[in-house]
Amino acid sequence: MGGSPTLLARSAVRPEIQALRAVAVGAVVLHHGWPAVAPAGYMGVDVFFVVSGFLITGLLMREAERVGRISLRDFYLRRARRILPAAMATLLAVSALTLLLVPQREWRQWFREIVASALYYENWQLAVDSQIPRRADLESTPVQHFWSLSVEEQFYLFWPLLLIAALWFAARHRAGSAAVVLTLLGAVTIASFAHSIALTAQDANLAYFSTFARTWEFGIGGILAIASRSPLTGRAGLRAAVSWAGLVLIAVPILTFRAPEVFPGAVVLVPVAGTLAVMWAGMPEVAWSPAGLAGLRPVQWMGDVSYSLYLWHWPIFMFVPYLTGMPSPPWLMVLLVALSFAVAGLSKRFIEDPFRHGRRGRRLRPVFLLSGLAGLIVVIVGAGIVAPGIAAERAVACERE
Repeated sequence: MGGSPTLLARSAVRPEIQALRAVAVGAVVLHHGWPAVAPAGYMGVDVFFVVSGFLITGLLMREAERVGRISLRDFYLRRARRILPAAMATLLAVSALTLLLVPQREWRQWFREIVASALYYENWQLAVDSQIPRRADLESTPVQHFWSLSVEEQFYLFWPLLLIAALWFAARHRAGSAAVVLTLLGAVTIASFAHSIALTAQDANLAYFSTFARTWEFGIGGILAIASRSPLTGRAGLRAAVSWAGLVLIAVPILTFRAPEVFPGAVVLVPVAGTLAVMWAGMPEVAWSPAGLAGLRPVQWMGDVSYSLYLWHWPIFMFVPYLTGMPSPPWLMVLLVALSFAVAGLSKRFIEDPFRHGRRGRRLRPVFLLSGLAGLIVVIVGAGIVAPGIAAERAVACERE
């Protein structure tokens, strides 16, 4: 396959991308803890989407360049190792705590969303709920944030197929593979963006949760992965300026945007452009570059645990009021954020890393990994089906007494 040598040169983990992950999850946590401080902290999810599109597209294209094809089996197995263990552990904990702490009258809705999260259609569950007048306000549950993970998993299902189709077409017609892939991804990205703009004008809630309205964010990250020829050295001054501008484009709307009724819409272009700018600029070596901040160990660590932090922080925020009997005051929120970081660190070390990299250099065999994960999903879905029924039967029995 004829492609860009840049794709082969870039590694999957880069300091500026870890910093972007830290910024993204920090914005989400800040929004959930102190929404007045970061009224649009939910835009951190958009940063994640662009980064994911960039990394996944680059990963798949490098594989195609290296071995001449894209292996769906290997890709989906890598995604399962990376994503499912920590996610299923979170859902298992949420299920148990729901049974222990939450009034039975809330079980039906909570377990409904737990099941949707375990099967990765939570975004569509919330989209449907947003169309029902009595549910349109979308009362919070401890797994509501799984909507973005559901969008991402759905992206992982179809994106490799698009790339495979483009590469097949290029090989069949003896065309440049990079040009064909860019053309297809560009068409999909433009169509998705146009759909997002139109749907936001009609129904912002539906547009917010729709995979089709969000695909362009992944797509534009993927386009950068293929099209960017920017070296990681040279033109340091220009790249530093672009990097700072990108960070401003991410931070300003997160801290100032206060019109969720028109989101996602065109405003998403601002943090998306900022994310692209930071990734294009890389880590410019000049004294006034943001690379010094991005490379700090706490920032890199936060980026490293960003997935687990995203998973665990919201359930922690949600369950503590059931223990204390009151909404969490600001001082307690500080402690809950600290607890979230601690749990995220433990999750990364004892759940994410062992399943992703193995212990002592040995990975769990795919058959055992997938069987174990499937078993956990069955347990979670089973609890989500059985528990609300038991609660309903008890409620009926109480009424008869």
